[in-house]
Amino acid sequence: MDESQKEREILKVMRKVLSSVIREITPPPGARHPLSQGTIEDVRNCLGLISARERELADAAGIAAERPHFSDEPPAAKVIPMTQIGKTRKPGQEEGS
Repeated sequence: MDESQKEREILKVMRKVLSSVIREITPPPGARHPLSQGTIEDVRNCLGLISARERELADAAGIAAERPHFSDEPPAAKVIPMTQIGKTRKPGQEEGS
């Protein structure tokens, strides 16, 4: 495992752990949050720094940036079967003309 791959793995684990902690301590709507505003801001800054460094490492390695998406979101690209690719015909033009 090379140095940058190890760093990417560490950052990934740190991001997952911070996210899990946030999910577990988030109170129900209307309830008071157990963390101070300063701590909340520090956690946001940590996640921002982790994301920025992950982006830098991905750019340096030539890895395309992965963006999150919803499972019901339509795909960005449309796959067209090879059998449908061919010359376009003008309206009214028959095949073989």
